[in-house]
Amino acid sequence: MTTTTAMLDSNPKDLGGLDRGALATAIDAASECARTCAACADACLSEGMVAELIDCIRTDLNCSDVCATTASVLSRATPATAAVTRAVVEACLAACRSCADECAQHADMHDHCRICADACRRCIDACTALLATL
Repeated sequence: MTTTTAMLDSNPKDLGGLDRGALATAIDAASECARTCAACADACLSEGMVAELIDCIRTDLNCSDVCATTASVLSRATPATAAVTRAVVEACLAACRSCADECAQHADMHDHCRICADACRRCIDACTALLATL
């Protein structure tokens, strides 16, 4: 059991039929993606070809912020916030798709971009699975 799952299970509030497993997976994937995207942006700044990675850095930072916000909002998910939950998850999907596509363009040259694209894809899968339950 992850800490996320334990926290969701310990919440006395009814989550309104939300799939706790899908919710926990999405929270964990978004948190991981946020950290990975921030680390990728930092690694891009350490590359000798920074000017060629400007779009990647911006995309990483945007995705990191959206994923961090998503994880926070999902951690407070209740039936009263269903519309916000859906909107935030959809924004997370858009940010992760954009970042995965951008990082994939550099994945052959930079391992950090490959790792980041993979984290974004895991977040996409987790958010898609969660949306299917909403």
